Amino acid sequence: MSLPDREAILAFIRQTPGAVGKREIARAFGLHGEQRDALKQLLAEMQEDGLLDSGPGRSLHRAGHLPRVTVLVVQSADAGRVIASPEKWEGEGPPPRVLIGAGSGRPGATRRERFEAGDRLLTRIEGEPPKYLGTVIKKIARGQTTIMGIVRKDERGGLMLRPLDKRERRSWPIHHSVDVLPGEMVRAELKGSGTRTAAHVTARLGDPFAADASLSDIAIAEKGIPSEFPDDVLREAERASRLWAGVEQGEDHKREDWRDIPLITIDPTDARDHDDAVWAEPHDGGWTLLVAIADVSWFVLPGSPLDRQAFDRGNSVYFPDQVVPMLPEALSADACSLKAGTDKAVLAARMEVGKDGEIIGASFHRARVRIAANLAYEEAQAVMDGRADNALKEPVLEPLWACWHALAKARAKREPLELDLPEKRVILDGEGRVKGIAVRERFDAHRVIEDMMIAANVAAAKALEAKKAPVMYRDHEVPSREKLNSLKEYLATLRISFALGQVIRPATFNQITKKAEGRPDATEISEAVLRSQTQAYYSPRNEGHFGLALGSYAHFTSPIRRYSDVLVHRALVSAYKLGPGGLPDGSDKRFAAIGEHISFTERRAMEAERETLDRYIARHLGNHVGQVVRARISGVQAFGFFATVDGIGGDGLVPVSALGEERFRFDEAGRYLEGAESATRYAQGQRLELRLEEADPVTGSLRFSIPGVEPSERHVSRIRRDGRGGGAKRGGPPPGVRRGRKR
Repeated sequence: MSLPDREAILAFIRQTPGAVGKREIARAFGLHGEQRDALKQLLAEMQEDGLLDSGPGRSLHRAGHLPRVTVLVVQSADAGRVIASPEKWEGEGPPPRVLIGAGSGRPGATRRERFEAGDRLLTRIEGEPPKYLGTVIKKIARGQTTIMGIVRKDERGGLMLRPLDKRERRSWPIHHSVDVLPGEMVRAELKGSGTRTAAHVTARLGDPFAADASLSDIAIAEKGIPSEFPDDVLREAERASRLWAGVEQGEDHKREDWRDIPLITIDPTDARDHDDAVWAEPHDGGWTLLVAIADVSWFVLPGSPLDRQAFDRGNSVYFPDQVVPMLPEALSADACSLKAGTDKAVLAARMEVGKDGEIIGASFHRARVRIAANLAYEEAQAVMDGRADNALKEPVLEPLWACWHALAKARAKREPLELDLPEKRVILDGEGRVKGIAVRERFDAHRVIEDMMIAANVAAAKALEAKKAPVMYRDHEVPSREKLNSLKEYLATLRISFALGQVIRPATFNQITKKAEGRPDATEISEAVLRSQTQAYYSPRNEGHFGLALGSYAHFTSPIRRYSDVLVHRALVSAYKLGPGGLPDGSDKRFAAIGEHISFTERRAMEAERETLDRYIARHLGNHVGQVVRARISGVQAFGFFATVDGIGGDGLVPVSALGEERFRFDEAGRYLEGAESATRYAQGQRLELRLEEADPVTGSLRFSIPGVEPSERHVSRIRRDGRGGGAKRGGPPPGVRRGRKR
């Protein structure tokens, strides 16, 4: 197709309900390759000519108009009429006023939410100026200047606020410091400007290192993760749990009796809940596979207080020392959890698997089951390896493994993205102290469950499509041209070819990592490939799952811990007419807003889990400060490089001032610093010995120095940058590697 003209682009932006960026425009007009580069230039010209403005996340909107999704600040909330204005406004004249609608993106929100002046709201915008209508996606923390930190004493005895964010290296004096004590964690607002900026404490959050505190509490407070359930939600969970205990098979006429089928769960040893159970048997040259999932939609009804709380949380958050569940424990760890030996409610996918691993047919059922056993991955693997005995080996485990071998054939044919990046776990003793940091082992047992869950997720998405029902897809898009160019430049410095003219598929990246096998920088190459990928998200619009090489994909298998799966269950219940707990009429109109919200809560959880792991690693390494450790350079910037301790993890900075008096130039494409006189090079992936100077469990940050090198007093800004290098961002490490696989 030819490049659209300006009017066509403006019309598309005006008619599209969600956020619109270059990618959405290119997809809508079928643009590829060089046409996308021409579109980028055209959009830049339209911005220069005042036709377009940029919004959050590289979105675009017509100049003088509000973005389709933006942050508003409530100006007034009188007599139930809520008026808000954009937090940032660069248009001509006063900022526009937006009337907040009676409902919101929150499921079941049929009355006007209670908001106060000053509240910040992530909002979907409809209408044209001057009559805007806003639908609230979620309320977010107040004030751009809000900061979390630990109170410390300065050299003069005054109190300073040290931020929790390790990327922020400044501290601020605390206003009215008599109200807080050193060592306390506080929430504060920064007021004033320049040297007069001070932190005004708005909440005291206690000592994060007290005997009854945990390092995960820091992330929970900093990220605003809801961790306490309201009383009405707890009562509703208990009521639902008791109700299920009293339901007999005949009373629940839509539920089939599968209690004679020996379904089993296979989970981590420390699993707090059991979402899924599996069973398989040979059938017509292939296999019948059952994937039975906790029937959360029966317990959590749309629009109930329990449902609204699950939506707000979006997902469970898993820390080394605790879990912040999406559902109260009466459900997540008891009534819904598929524990062996008691009757449980499930929504199950019954799939016919061909000998080649393709899914020939699928149906969905509500059933009552009695789980035969809850096995750990290690236990199941030991049985299949002949290292342990279990009566379920022949009747249950062997058919499951045989079915999996068929599924693995289909997976190999698809060639999904395969990245072998180790996942770290913290080992704590009974008192919460760090015993060690270990890498999670992966067995065939993991792959058995993973492939069966993927099959069920695909079956759910396709079943809903066939019924023309709403679907909350799990989308993962093709990497952007910019990221691919960056990866190509990096690989070129390692003499690995990467042609951009080809059709980019997951197998394209697998070929790169295969070439890197056996190289000392293989891990860094895999991490670079991972950084080139887009982030998966939830949406009612199907964009496919690039990483899994699948055209339709939805999350169905973990409704205890993900709200997305609850929505898919409700859609299936409605589509197959399986009884109560289906989607209410009109729910699909809120799917876009809900998808944006649960994508946000997922990112929030990932950040909290990653930062807490860093804090525990820093606590563990605190006993090694002053020692020389073996490390690997994980990222390079103009101001220094980041390194991670071999076998343990954690990111620490080696500032360029620690490299001595010699000047270093930064090569952005090659990701290295090189000495102007000695040609000493510090490159990404390089192994070297460093002295650990600091390990701060509050921020999770580490700081290293070069043994035998005297630090320079010169300021970082005096570094000379290679002419090819771009402006490196200061203040933090390169994008972190996601622990675990994208699904």
